[in-house]
Amino acid sequence: MPPKKIIIIGSAYPLRGGGISTFNERLAKEFIDEGFDTTIYTFSYQYPSFLFPGKTQYSSEPAPENIPIKVKINSVNPFNWIKTGNELKRIKPDIIVVRYWLPFMGPCFGTILRRVKKNHHTKVICIADNILPHEKRPGDSIFTKYFIKPVDGFITMSQKVLGDLNQFSKNKPAQLVPHPLYDNFGEIVTKEEARKKLNINSDDKVILFFGFIRKYKGLDILLNAFKILNSKNNNKHYKLLIAGEFYDNKKNYEELLNDPVIKDRLILHTEFISDSDVKYYLCSADCLIQPYRSATQSGVTPLAYHFEKPMIVTNVGGLPSLVPDRKAGLIAEPNAESIAAKITEYFELGEGFFLPGLREEKKKYSWENMVKAILNLV
Repeated sequence: MPPKKIIIIGSAYPLRGGGISTFNERLAKEFIDEGFDTTIYTFSYQYPSFLFPGKTQYSSEPAPENIPIKVKINSVNPFNWIKTGNELKRIKPDIIVVRYWLPFMGPCFGTILRRVKKNHHTKVICIADNILPHEKRPGDSIFTKYFIKPVDGFITMSQKVLGDLNQFSKNKPAQLVPHPLYDNFGEIVTKEEARKKLNINSDDKVILFFGFIRKYKGLDILLNAFKILNSKNNNKHYKLLIAGEFYDNKKNYEELLNDPVIKDRLILHTEFISDSDVKYYLCSADCLIQPYRSATQSGVTPLAYHFEKPMIVTNVGGLPSLVPDRKAGLIAEPNAESIAAKITEYFELGEGFFLPGLREEKKKYSWENMVKAILNLV
């Protein structure tokens, strides 16, 4: 008899929709649609301020419909970890799916899962976004080792994370599954409609940087690339649309943002982007760019696939395997000169050059495949 009761542990509403919250809610919906009794256990308190420099961790949008969500977990309270673990032990879910993206969560999740495993019934599957984090901190390896012990199997969404996992766990089953599409942000709208909504000129060539702004994502590299691009080509129609909230200190970017060479060519929407507006940003752009210094995989990539937006990505981590060169986009080296050259090449080829290959590649990224992979590990 197939397992019927699923618990997903990780970020979800009422926490604000970032990539992980959106993923967990969409995964829960897929399990529910396939007939599983599914509940998300999310955080009452997720991040201390040193891990979350944004304005608020909580959503002002309506709750997702028909997805049971319990607000239970306090990431810094060991008594809460024991209480939550004992509750889940009594419930005896067939499968717990736990997201792991930050070693800071290792003690919390590891303690909860150790309590659960005392029921000798529940299988624990981890979807690992990162094993070694982008921004390293003391204790990362110790926290990750503690977390991994009660886990029965792993899903990773990039070859890089799968390789990192081997440093900690060689004997537990692990499967590489492509990150499914974020298809819960609405359907594609026309470029004309999207630009009208965002007040962007129809003849601009728009390059989109989308998502939380953190050092590893390389916005400073991109701004320097834009300076090179505009010094070589005085085409005033090139515009860089920066859409997302600063998670890094904005002061680190102010000199570049105010540089007279590029200041008039920047469109800054550096506040949190609501779920209902995401489609307008993706659909207004000619291409999406990920100028990352380091990466395992990226939740922005499946978003671009859903809205059929070709990408320019850097040759780091799992990005090149997710965006085949000259098929779904272009691959640059993580420096300003290479990124500037690839932006030029992209507009010489044109958006239409990439759309057939991108649409073919898009077919790989289904939620059904993710659920199937989780069940296969049990």
